[in-house]
Amino acid sequence: MCGIIGYIGNRGAPGIIMEGLKRLEYRGYDSAGIAVIDNDELHIRRFEGKLFHLEENLKEHPLSGSVGIGHTRWATHGKPSDRNAHPHRVSDIAVVHNGIIENFADLKKRLLKRGHEFRSETDTEVIAHLIHHYLESGAGFEKAVQRAMKELAGSYAMVVLNRCEPDTIIAAKKASPLLIGLGKGENLVASDIPALISHTRDVVSLEDGEYALIRRDTVAIKDQAGKDLKRGPREIQWTPSMAEKGGFKHFMLKEIFEQPRAVADTMAGRVFADKGDVRFEDLDLSAEKLRGVSKISIAACGTAWHAGLIGKCLLEKFARVPVEVDIASEFRYRMPLVDRNTLLILVSQSGETADTLAALEEGKRLGATALSICNVIDSSIPRNSDGVIYIRTGPEIGVASTKAFVAQLVALYLFAVYLGGVRRVLSRKDRVSLLTEALRLPGLIEKMLKDEKKIIETARRFYHAPGFFYTGRGINFPIALEGALKLKEISYIHAEGYPAGELKHGPIALVDEHMPVVVLAPRNALFDKTISNLEEVAARGGNVIALVNPGDIRKVKDRCAAVIPVPLTSAELTPILLVIPLQILAYHIAELNGTDVDQPRNLAKSVTVE
Repeated sequence: MCGIIGYIGNRGAPGIIMEGLKRLEYRGYDSAGIAVIDNDELHIRRFEGKLFHLEENLKEHPLSGSVGIGHTRWATHGKPSDRNAHPHRVSDIAVVHNGIIENFADLKKRLLKRGHEFRSETDTEVIAHLIHHYLESGAGFEKAVQRAMKELAGSYAMVVLNRCEPDTIIAAKKASPLLIGLGKGENLVASDIPALISHTRDVVSLEDGEYALIRRDTVAIKDQAGKDLKRGPREIQWTPSMAEKGGFKHFMLKEIFEQPRAVADTMAGRVFADKGDVRFEDLDLSAEKLRGVSKISIAACGTAWHAGLIGKCLLEKFARVPVEVDIASEFRYRMPLVDRNTLLILVSQSGETADTLAALEEGKRLGATALSICNVIDSSIPRNSDGVIYIRTGPEIGVASTKAFVAQLVALYLFAVYLGGVRRVLSRKDRVSLLTEALRLPGLIEKMLKDEKKIIETARRFYHAPGFFYTGRGINFPIALEGALKLKEISYIHAEGYPAGELKHGPIALVDEHMPVVVLAPRNALFDKTISNLEEVAARGGNVIALVNPGDIRKVKDRCAAVIPVPLTSAELTPILLVIPLQILAYHIAELNGTDVDQPRNLAKSVTVE
């Protein structure tokens, strides 16, 4: 979950590395560091805390050189500290690493017996000592890294410098993302696309067990046995400006306001409403294959799991096929009933989520057909799936997912309509109606974003509250979970999401005048029951914040502390509109409490370790 950047070329490496680290800081911000080779000397700077500590040091004591590596850390082994920060150095070797070395304790014990001295608590330092050990044993730089790779169990994306071979960076990967950016007279390596797009659009992904020799004019990719591999680059369509804040105070707020475009881009070229057709360019799953599916299993983590819960409602209603939804970290440990007639859907913004990737591997081992819904093109999960639906939202930098979540819901909706047609459950007339309504979404979201005044007023009234309840029913219950998660993630206020009918089965004991309760009450088949639950809260002195359609405001306003209008749409699309004000509410409460919205404590954007 750490950010890695490396550069070799003819320009100043420190400036390029620092720029890359700024674009990767969302992946980890417990500490940061840089290593540069200049005039046959290896210079390392690393500091606990956010990136600006390193930046300030480099302003006061500049480094030069045209080859270097950098790292921003999210701690796994060893607390955040200067000595645990990367890069880790052993003699002439410097290493940055993302992942977890599962056998590091055994390797460390062995190396200690050989006289190696360790200075940190991290698993990463073992890598540097292993490489140094093989260099001392007479191996060359490449062979030393190759031998170290064979001894490492677990996951790693690592980039290595050797002071004695300043014209080469070596990068290696297993179960953690690593990309090589191809330039002219220069090349880069990074853990994510935003660090590369200011310098090149041509990118090569390393696969598990591979390593690369990166020089100024060449890149050689090899398998673990040292055999040369041929792989052409792919072109990245993101622009540098897509990774900037665009005038907004935070990336999260920018990404909230990008949602009309994100929804439109997810549907673009796929929806043919007049014909009732949905077409996916990378689905690669035949109609015959999909008609043979007897069960769908969805695996995802965090916000993507909430999307999966809504996907279950959509798929069961539109395609009439049973669906189960797993938190991905639990999937492979419960002996899931998955076989060749199961469609396994993996939902992940980054496409690198370790637990979701493990669920994919387990599902495929059991014979399932895998379909991934991802944002990052050619990331590990879609590369290893039988089919993919890219949500195409561009980079999402804020740790708390917003536009990717909404786009995931749109992708699941479109796939459910498509599958309903393939399985001959939905008529052409039904599909025309469902797709026509979906095309209204960008305009409806745009309208909501233009009027956030009521939400800001609500945030100002309740930002000191010690806790929140969020309630919803049916397809909207997962939005209650998502609203609560957003508040927890960025404001550090305890919040829980419940099915509205469950409040009286225990949680209502906590309701009093200090407890805001967000009630999702759109006009649908469960409206009257939800209003009854709202009244139960109001009768006990709870401060109700109700999200209702404009025509129902007068029915509830006398019993509510705040009422937030949500445009009317179909029941199946309502979750997409309901989540928008909850994102905005969480954002402004966090802002009023002075938390770090884009980089909340203890969290990282891509969870690439188990």
